[in-house]
Order: sequence, then structure tokens, then C-alpha cells
Amino acid sequence: MKRFFSRHRKLLLWLASDLALLLLFWALRPWRAGMETIVAASAAFRRFLGRMWSGTRVSGMEILCALLVVFVLGYVIWTVIAVIRARGRRGRRAVSALLGAVNVGLTIYLGFCWLWGVNYYVDGFQEKSGVYAQPVSVEDLTAVTEYFVRGLQETADAVPRDENGLFAVPREEILESSIHAYDQVERDFPFLAFDDTSPKAVHFSRIMSLLDFTGIYCPYTGESNVNVDSPACLLPSTAAHELAHQRGIASEQECNFLAILAATTCGQEGYAYSGWLLGYIYLGNALARADHDAWEQVWASLPEGVKTDLRNNNAYWKQFQDSTVQKASNTVYDNFLKSYGEELGLQTYGTVTDLLVVWYAETAKG
Repeated sequence: MKRFFSRHRKLLLWLASDLALLLLFWALRPWRAGMETIVAASAAFRRFLGRMWSGTRVSGMEILCALLVVFVLGYVIWTVIAVIRARGRRGRRAVSALLGAVNVGLTIYLGFCWLWGVNYYVDGFQEKSGVYAQPVSVEDLTAVTEYFVRGLQETADAVPRDENGLFAVPREEILESSIHAYDQVERDFPFLAFDDTSPKAVHFSRIMSLLDFTGIYCPYTGESNVNVDSPACLLPSTAAHELAHQRGIASEQECNFLAILAATTCGQEGYAYSGWLLGYIYLGNALARADHDAWEQVWASLPEGVKTDLRNNNAYWKQFQDSTVQKASNTVYDNFLKSYGEELGLQTYGTVTDLLVVWYAETAKG
């Protein structure tokens, strides 16, 4: 054992340091006051990173991912060559390579824990705002769904459309104007005030679609990143969702709710339409399960442009549906959400319906 430690002393000390920091993170999770302090520090650092990367048009996350891929490939090649050349010390060389790989992976994971994972153990939007998701009646669900349809009826013809009748607001314009998406929401909820930077368009967006992602917030760069290969009709809502993450909101359900609220109140036609559309998707799906006849009546009242956008969006994502890569991605992400306390995993995306009904029910009925 002493010989083993002596041979791999630096790598083992690195591993011990990583494990100690991981245990510390796990131990501190129940201490709400302590986590709040850590969140404040990590938020300031992430804000600094975001400002630093805002000066580049290219996504810093993509640069880091590309470097990681190059590093992994180079490391594997170097390891194979080193083990072959080691001859009598091949076992020792292989152990060193394995320890190095484990240490790098664990260090990256620790960075995520301390930069972003801490946000799962402090008060979220619901606790800070007092707006809580709760069970809703079919009557209220129907009323709010119809209210969103009225929003779509008012905005569907106000946005530019291409020769196929599809939403055609330029993606560059959507991203550039995103910094004003939360203007009204910040007035309603001052704790969400934040000096936004525009989300970055991901060059390899097709890969994001294959993995079933429309956007990603990267805590290592403080950037919001969005998929620009998928249909543009939901891009404004996606941008608003990722900007909610920039504000330290970890819950996916809360970010979806805030995305809809921000998009529909910011005064920009493209964002308003996208917000009503995203809200309708969640509400309509829930209504179809609860009262299919009521949903059919609602669907019939949708403008043709909305139906065209919905059909196009469904057709786009259908090509990736049930692929091995998508299933693996969803399984990993589902387990990730559960590991940070979101017990329903990917199902938490559906809870946004309850928040929408709670928030809009009185207005919809009035």
C-alpha cells in the first residue's frame, strides 16, 4: 500500500481533495443559511464569467466542449501509447491514467456542484414570490387554456411569416432583443433583477436537438446557450427560460413559468406570441388528458398560423423521437434532476401547468 501511495502520491492527493470537497458539499446541503452565502458568491463569479464571455460571438460553452473532446481523445491516445511503451510497468501506467481520468471528471463535477448545484438547496422562485403550484380544477384549466388561445389569436397575425405560413422573426433579432424580456417581470418581482447578456446561438445546434435540448445554461461560462436549428417559433421562450437560469433559478418548472410570463409581458410581439404558444402547449396537453372534448373545441379555435407552427414543431422533433441517443440523454438528465432533489425528474416540466393556472385563473375568468 505504501508503495502504491508513493507511486501515485500526487494523483491520490488530488483525488482525496476532490472527495473532501464533495463530502463538504453534501454535508452543507441541509444548511440553508450557509448555502445562501455560497450561492451569493457563486452567482457573483458566474456573473463575472458571463460578462467576460459576452464579448465573444461564439459560445464559450462550445469552445470548452470542443477542448474537452480534443483533450479526451488526446488523453486516450497518449494513454494507449504510454501503456504499450511501459512494458514492465504497464499496470502502473494504466492505474495512473485511470486515476487521472477520474480526477479530471470529478473536478469538473465539483465545479458544477459549487457553481450551480448549490442553487437547488436555497429558496426558489415559488418561495421568494409566494406563488405556489397547487392542484387545479378542470374548469380553471379550461379557462386559462382559452385565455392563452385569445393571446395567440391577438398575436398570430402580428408576427412575420414566411411563404409556408411559419413564424419568421429572424433568430438574430430574437437573441439581440432578449435583454429586455424581463423588464416587466423584474418590476413585479424585484428579486429577479439582473443585467442580462444575450443568449448565444449554438453552432452545433443539431447535436442539441439529437440530445433533446432547446437550451443550456453553462455555469462554467455564465452563458445562456440556445438551439437555433429547431423551429424559431419557440426560440424567444427558450431564450427567456435560459435567462431565468441566469438569475439563479434552478427549477426547470419555475424557469418555464417565468419564460412564459416574461415573454407575454415584455411588449415584444415575437416574444409575446412565443410565450402564448409555449403556455398553450403545456395547458393544451394537460387539458387533452383531463377533458378531451374541451380540448378539441379549443384546438378548433386556434388561428391557422398557430396550427402550422405547432405541426412544424412536432414534425421537427419527431425525427429525433425515441432515438438511442435521445433516450440516453433523457435518462441521464432525468437522473441528474432527481440527484438534486427534483423527485419527479423530467416530469417536473409538467408542473408549470399548475403555476400557469394559479397565476392566470382570476384574469382568465374575469
